[in-house]
Order: sequence, then structure tokens, then C-alpha cells
Amino acid sequence: MYSTVTHDIQITVLPEFVPERSDADESTFFWAYTVEIANQSSMTVQLTARHWKITDGNGRLEEVQGAGVVGEQPILKPGETFRYTSGSNLTTPSGIMTGTYRMVNENGDTFEAEIPVFSLDSPYARRVLN
Repeated sequence: MYSTVTHDIQITVLPEFVPERSDADESTFFWAYTVEIANQSSMTVQLTARHWKITDGNGRLEEVQGAGVVGEQPILKPGETFRYTSGSNLTTPSGIMTGTYRMVNENGDTFEAEIPVFSLDSPYARRVLN
């Protein structure tokens, strides 16, 4: 589990390799990840946009931007949480993801809530010990 807090918004991510949607012979590797967004502030906030940075095991970067998450732009009152599950596929057996959520509070102020860097590891990833 990976977690970070910015502007009193806690974002926790739990990635999981999905072997039944992966095929090493075809260089297709799939992960599901569950994200929990917890509003620890004293104001109501809304998630309006996402910006993901997905880096594969070869260092190739893909950026994904769009409105909301999983078709929603959730509104979180103080103390509320929103949880969703999504997925990502790579052509390498490992990688990393990170990003930001654009949030707007009840005063109309916008800010970026950091998504923690998290590792995408599969049983096919070559392990290196230093």
C-alpha cells in the first residue's frame, strides 16, 4: 500500500498484478489498482480531473489526462472518502505510476493532490539485489 497527504487530502493506492489478464509470451502485463481518496480537511472538495504518469520497465513514459475518475467527479465532504478501482497495462513486467488529482474546494480554489508513486511488479520482473 502506498499513501501520501497533500492539502489535507490523503490518497492511498493498492496495486495488484492480474495474471489472468496478462500474457508474458505476448508482452502484456496488467495491474488493477484501488485508490482511496480521503478528505481530511475542514472544507468540501471535488475531484475534477486526473493526470497520470505511467512509466514502463524500459523508462518509456505515458501520460493520461482527463476529467474525473472512472466517469465520476466525486464530491467529498470533510471526513468522507471515495474509493475506486481501475487498471493499467504495460508491455514490460514492471513499471511505476504516479500523478495528481485536480481538486476544487468550496471556495472555488483549485489545487493538485499528489498521487503517491507506486510500483507495478509482476512475477515476471527480473529481480536485482544491490
